[in-house]
Amino acid sequence: MSENLIEVKGLKKYFNVGSGNMLKAVNDISFSIAKGETLGLVGESGCGKSTAGRTVLRLYEPTGGSVHFEGTDIYKLSPQKMKAMRRDMQMIFQDPYASLNPRFTVTDIIGEALDIHNMAGSKKERKKRVEDLLDMVGLNPDHATRYPHEFSGGQRQRIGIARALAVNPKFIICDEPISALDVSIQAQVVNLLKDLQNRLGLTYLFIAHDLSMVKHISDRVAVMYLGRIVELAESEELYANPLHPYTKTLLSAIPIPDPAIEANKKRIVLDDTNNNFNLDNSELVEVSKGHWVSMPK
Repeated sequence: MSENLIEVKGLKKYFNVGSGNMLKAVNDISFSIAKGETLGLVGESGCGKSTAGRTVLRLYEPTGGSVHFEGTDIYKLSPQKMKAMRRDMQMIFQDPYASLNPRFTVTDIIGEALDIHNMAGSKKERKKRVEDLLDMVGLNPDHATRYPHEFSGGQRQRIGIARALAVNPKFIICDEPISALDVSIQAQVVNLLKDLQNRLGLTYLFIAHDLSMVKHISDRVAVMYLGRIVELAESEELYANPLHPYTKTLLSAIPIPDPAIEANKKRIVLDDTNNNFNLDNSELVEVSKGHWVSMPK
């Protein structure tokens, strides 16, 4: 088993929504990711998975808990040391249309990270690095002088991936990187991420709500519901033997390509009759090796 690159313990992120009320977007979650591993983090919209990802990178300051990266608690770092740490921890954002500055050329978008971390060297070296990154993600280096609006959604996401790779990170959070893309392009981007992981030894936290795609890229999968992790297991184990009612519900929603089978498939819907789990009075229990499920205390 590889050494853990990142360890998250008791992570909490609450938002004040007024009138003394707190929204517990992330409520006491813990997990670890080994070097070179991909952990999938799945759940429906609003479950807190993207907030968890941003809090892990300290884009949001946590309400509680800790994140250790290579043994260092990043929440205790000064702003200057945190800036240096960001070279090792990067993010690919969900929306390739909103995450790229429309007034920047591709060279400036990718080169900005090099400038911030003083990795650019001369203009010639900067230009060469940008061209190499574009080639690495399957884009034509000659397009470095173009603007984001001149590219398709899939190409823009490749630019976002190149930007994340610019500073040679060890860990990348992929925040639903394919959800805004056409289905025909999604598999290409997932295959690109897997190829880059194999070539560069990257570690991923892959956030998504499409469980069918998560299965192909993740070594392990964690299922989030209302700010908590309710199940965590090896990818094959989770899909073959889901134990938590919410996990079963998510898996039942995956469409099956065969119309005859799809027509007869039973869809599980959570309601008051089968939604009887109390998250506030539950804890993760290891029911078999590496398979954790939220159960009543």
